[in-house]
Amino acid sequence: MSSGDCWHAHDRDRTIALLTALTPTEGFTLTALDGVKLMRWNRAIARSPVFYEPSIVFVCQGRKIGYLGGEVYQYNPQQFLILSVPLPFESETIASAEEPLLAISIRINLSMVSELLLSVAPDTGLKINGKSGISSTPLDMRLSNAVVRLLECLQSRAEAAVLGQAIIREIHYRILQSSQASAILAAHSTHHNMGKISKALRLIHAEYANELNVDKLAAESAMSVPSFHAAFRDVTATSPIQYLKKTRLHKARLLMVQDGLSAISAASRVGYESASQFSREFKRMFGKSPMEEVSAVRTALITSPSAVTERYAAEEYVTVQQ
Repeated sequence: MSSGDCWHAHDRDRTIALLTALTPTEGFTLTALDGVKLMRWNRAIARSPVFYEPSIVFVCQGRKIGYLGGEVYQYNPQQFLILSVPLPFESETIASAEEPLLAISIRINLSMVSELLLSVAPDTGLKINGKSGISSTPLDMRLSNAVVRLLECLQSRAEAAVLGQAIIREIHYRILQSSQASAILAAHSTHHNMGKISKALRLIHAEYANELNVDKLAAESAMSVPSFHAAFRDVTATSPIQYLKKTRLHKARLLMVQDGLSAISAASRVGYESASQFSREFKRMFGKSPMEEVSAVRTALITSPSAVTERYAAEEYVTVQQ
């Protein structure tokens, strides 16, 4: 698919111009709309662990590659990424100073999805299906045009307040008309395995610092332990215990970078009883010791410790848009 199939030429140029102006520094930039963040990278970033909340990610310039459970997911100007559940995975960024990566991330709003489903005619044929919590799908011109209009309104706090939620609602509607709508529906259906696993994921993100075991998580999902294990791996491409470990490590990383906690304090805060075990597992996952990793991140980015309150243990370093 060529870029012309999914972007009007003037929309593509306008989007790049808007994102360039709205992202003064590298990293994530918060906007006037809750759940909407902008992304800019002026350099390539090697494949590394990330953790995204349930969201829709549109890359307007440059490209990113996601890796999960042996699968590869391209998100670029032709394809957008949907995460219907919070997921740890690995991501690679293809960008340069001449052609920075420019992207926008929109948190999936469950209340908005539910309200839209009530408005969709019964004969539209929406089906609840899907196993994995991540997918990439082709972008069409109606959806890309809505992204342009969202960026336009973000230039002004007044316009964002008046128009922003209506455009986000339209984007959610367009997603529900896409080929990946079934995955979002499945993640929020109490009768589907993905929806049942979503309940366990919410429990993990609410109580990751406490003692959690597979029996408790399976009970939360109203599934037998063997069925829970199989369904959990289908959705997240990992085991429940590994998912919990990755959640704790990503959250500890955030606490150290954004809140200035020491490695020992962060380890204790996320549920580790042994600081040495935390350091070993942290280095195994991120490739650096906690101190080395925090130093590297702070060198690379200007961070704002109080800029964001995390609903999930998502890895997001942000600068606040003025």
